Amino acid sequence: MFYKKFLKRLIDILASFLLLLLLSPLLLLVGFLQLYFHKGKIWFKQQRPGRHGKLFYILKFKTMSDEVDEQGKLLPDVMRLTKWGNFLRKSSIDELPQLINILKGEMSLVGPRPLLVEYLKRYNDRQRRRHDVKPGVTGWAQVNGRNAISWDQKFELDVWYTENMSLWLDIKILFKTLHKVIRSKEISHTGHATMPVFKGNEDQHAEE
Repeated sequence: MFYKKFLKRLIDILASFLLLLLLSPLLLLVGFLQLYFHKGKIWFKQQRPGRHGKLFYILKFKTMSDEVDEQGKLLPDVMRLTKWGNFLRKSSIDELPQLINILKGEMSLVGPRPLLVEYLKRYNDRQRRRHDVKPGVTGWAQVNGRNAISWDQKFELDVWYTENMSLWLDIKILFKTLHKVIRSKEISHTGHATMPVFKGNEDQHAEE
């Protein structure tokens, strides 16, 4: 209980502050390169649900172009993912700006990944429990399959984390995350840039 209520937040504040200081040269360099590779657009900002479904704006480095089709609709993610953006994703550098979200108290280093707002109404009661804790930059699902597993598996792993959260589990997840980042594996689901859209519990298997 002490870890969940106090220590976890203290670790998040100290770690995010120190990492932002240490990584500031890299963040500045990537930001400068973004101006070239993504035509002056550095950031990807999007509303995501946090703890108890409270909305916040997640911050990432932009990895996709804004190309549209003849009807003015954005092209599929796979078609818009740039070579530079693919490198940022494989190295997980695109996620580093979320250290700011952590410092602001919107996210944690470890927790279920924050998904799209429209998914909130598609969860069943058990899946909705993933919002009992703050979302994380990495989590139990990320180190146990990431985007290579199904939505059912991902949500079950997220809920298991909320039920078993501890200091030692978070340390384990962080070390496993470093291993995953070095290997650059399980970044995307077959045939998708990341994951297929979660349409709900009745028809999600058609998308897997």
